[in-house]
Amino acid sequence: MQETVLTLGHSPDADDAFMFYALAEGKIPTPGLRFEHVLQDIQTLNERAVRGELDITAISFAAYPRVAGHYALLPSGASMGDGYGPLVVARRRLSRSDLLRTRIAVPGVLTSAFLALQLWLDRPARELDYVVVPFDQIFDALAEGRAEAGLIIHEGQLTYARSGLEVCVDLGRWWGETQDGLPLPLGGNVIHKRHPETLRQRVATLLTRSIRYSLDHRPEALAHALRYGRGLDPALADRFVGMYVNHWTLDYGPRGREAIRRFLALGHQRGLIPDAPEPEFVKLEG
Repeated sequence: MQETVLTLGHSPDADDAFMFYALAEGKIPTPGLRFEHVLQDIQTLNERAVRGELDITAISFAAYPRVAGHYALLPSGASMGDGYGPLVVARRRLSRSDLLRTRIAVPGVLTSAFLALQLWLDRPARELDYVVVPFDQIFDALAEGRAEAGLIIHEGQLTYARSGLEVCVDLGRWWGETQDGLPLPLGGNVIHKRHPETLRQRVATLLTRSIRYSLDHRPEALAHALRYGRGLDPALADRFVGMYVNHWTLDYGPRGREAIRRFLALGHQRGLIPDAPEPEFVKLEG
């Protein structure tokens, strides 16, 4: 059988590695399909999605309005901050007014974390003092004095204290407290619309099976994910993966989908993103 090779972009971090373990290690059958994993930071993946380069890729929901014309959301694979989320950290606790006068290292202008920060500060990017730094170098940027505060995503949300940093705001907690307890929608997976609907549905089903396999075989999937944990011990890796690969990841559900709509609508209303398209989801097979 001739194989169709599909590029699959995701971040080199523990939760994505856990999610895609079954596909990366051939734990579930994918007859006729082969996935070529492309590991890059989320800002780079967002930029590549804007250009339509990858067949399947993780994106930030904040970038979805810019890619909705040529990508559809897969029905599983979401990262949601359910009462927690990206953190703003600094050497000392800074207030909102302090942060409006502070240089902040951010992991990318298309990230959901940066959109959430703008919503919390109630300021557009052009009125903020920020510098874009790869997500895994933000602690270095603070240590070297290139910024006074950092917007932390991925495992840095659990390890910031090692660098002597304090939390100024937990954007996921703030979002939940102000948005009827909805989770903060951070990232999802999309597939290019150049592929026929039958293939999109097949990929959607395989991705869901991959996530379910990891949840059902947690110890071995965690061992795989630890390769991408950047210093996380097994207990912290387990905690981090549990934060971002869970029931929201298997199925957005009505509240997850409403969270995306509200996040994009607020961003658009405040002039922070160009549009707030209705999320288009691929259906599962059958």
